[in-house]
Amino acid sequence: MFVESLLQNVLHPPVMFFILGLTSVLLRSNLEIPSQISKFLSLYLLFDIGIHGGEALFKSGLDPHMIVMMVVCISLSFLTPFGLYKVLRLKLQTHDASAIAATYGSVSAVTFATAVSFLGTQHTEFSGYMVACMALMESPAIIAGLLLYQLSKTQRKEALAEAGADVAVVRPPRPINIKGVLHEAFFNGSIILLVGSLVIGILGGKAGAEELKPFVDDIFKGVLSFYMLDMGIIAAKRFSDFKESSGFLITFGLVYPLVGSCFGLILAKLLNLHIGDALILMVLVASASYVAVPAAMRTAIPKANMSLLLPVALGVTFTFNVTFGIPLYFYLLKQFIH
Repeated sequence: MFVESLLQNVLHPPVMFFILGLTSVLLRSNLEIPSQISKFLSLYLLFDIGIHGGEALFKSGLDPHMIVMMVVCISLSFLTPFGLYKVLRLKLQTHDASAIAATYGSVSAVTFATAVSFLGTQHTEFSGYMVACMALMESPAIIAGLLLYQLSKTQRKEALAEAGADVAVVRPPRPINIKGVLHEAFFNGSIILLVGSLVIGILGGKAGAEELKPFVDDIFKGVLSFYMLDMGIIAAKRFSDFKESSGFLITFGLVYPLVGSCFGLILAKLLNLHIGDALILMVLVASASYVAVPAAMRTAIPKANMSLLLPVALGVTFTFNVTFGIPLYFYLLKQFIH
């Protein structure tokens, strides 16, 4: 069953276009998607996901289970970086460990979109509130990363004082623009568009769904395929950016989604989720942000090395999830959730 799901996923057009993008870089082709078109495609996917989630919420309405799921997802996003930071500190400096931990506490909207497309091939539905859960998981991880970095600086200062060093002569770190970071965490463009589309989908109801159907339903997989081509090109280029600590980070980027998805599976079982919502939860826990969080961390932690953060999140974890991870998680769900 797993091999069948894997082949079905690999032969799914969006994933094949992703592989085409990877292959083009390996063949040193000059194939590329202009940056403005790439930006439009990413905005479209956020719009589409939000509208679909809002339409589903309009049909289902609010219920206590939805509130519980939102609280669980917010807690996961905030707490995950604290556990990962300890692991990452085994090989990385505090600034890099804080930034990468925040990246893995957050989520990837494109991985989410790929999982939604995969569920469509399996004729399996999911609840609209999972879109809201995804939106809510962006910001808490950024706040956690900021806290980790601040705590590490405080501990370093205390350690210097205990060692008898003159803390006053140590160059003070560049102050963090808390207001700017919080604004980026809660009001960056991707969150505004996603949440705004979700609300519009709810308010528009059935009539709104009918009006947007040609743009939202009919062309979604085509746009996703084109965007995945771009992601394949970028992922292959980012993977080649690794310079130092590559072995450790490659291992981390491959092991984390397996561990995270298993944790998501346990939660899904405890929360009694049906298989569609369970897969989305596993994917959310197993994914990593490569847009919103890196942008915020670049502002909050200027010393954070983007040439480490982006390759591991996009080149390793994203590539694994969209090719092998999603069908693997679905297979595990079939074994444990009926």
